[in-house]
Parts: sequence; structure tokens; C-alpha cells
Amino acid sequence: MSQITYYTEEGLNRMIKELHEMKTIQRPAISLQIGEARDKGDLSENAEYDAAKEAQGLLEMKIAKLDSIIGNARIIDESTVDNSKVFILSKVLIKNVENGMEFEYTLVAENEADLKAKKISMDSPFGKGLLGKKVGEIAEITTPNGSMHFEILNISRG
Repeated sequence: MSQITYYTEEGLNRMIKELHEMKTIQRPAISLQIGEARDKGDLSENAEYDAAKEAQGLLEMKIAKLDSIIGNARIIDESTVDNSKVFILSKVLIKNVENGMEFEYTLVAENEADLKAKKISMDSPFGKGLLGKKVGEIAEITTPNGSMHFEILNISRG
């Protein structure tokens, strides 16, 4: 049984669009490549055919996985997000206790994570360390370089 995951409407729509493109554009293109490679003769020594069949298998795995994710996805109503503690879609202003640097991130589902857009996965070590914390609390986050401590300065809706 797959796990229910929560997404913004924008994030879910992006995944639906990606799935549609895989099914309607990429899948027929690979089928065409397989057909063309098959027409070239002996399949036992046909590298093009083997590559196309491998690409087809990979694409079908991606389609199945994305189908499952979308089937178990729920849109979270941003207006219901509780800003008293860090949760999915919380925009969190944090301060590194050691050096005083401040950062602001929005916690999102793994498929919506985008560090350039300051969106981090709530399933990442960083996201897990922030979840459930309230303003004024210190989040301890374990990294490969050791533990880091961040003070929660503000929580708002993403």
C-alpha cells in the first residue's frame, strides 16, 4: 500500500502534466523506435532494438511510479495550515545558532523540493529536523559534518 502524500495544487498539476507527456509523447516515440529497429533485421545483434527496449522498460517504470504517487496524492489547503508549528507548506525563517546566518525555506513534498526556489522536502533530514517545531525552539539537524542547530524565528504560510 502506498503512502498518502500532500502537495500544493501547482505541484500536483505539474506531476499530472509530466505523466500525460510520458504517456502521449514519450511512449509512442519509443514504440516507433522499437518498430524501426525491428525492421532492420536480426534482433539478436541489434543494439538499437536493445536500447529502445531498455528505454521502454525505464519509461514504463517511471509511468507506474508517477501513476502511484498521483493516485495517493492529496492537495493540501494552504488556508488550513497551522502556523503555530512547522508543518508541510510552512515558510520557516531560521537562524543558524553557531554563525547567526538566517535562512527562509518552505517545506514541501519530496517531488516539489527545489533548493533554488527555497523549497525543501519535509522528508529530508533538514525538513524532518524542523517539523513540529515552534517559534523560539531550537531544531537540531544532523548532517554529514555533524549536528547543526537552528532557531525558529518565524513561521508563516508558504
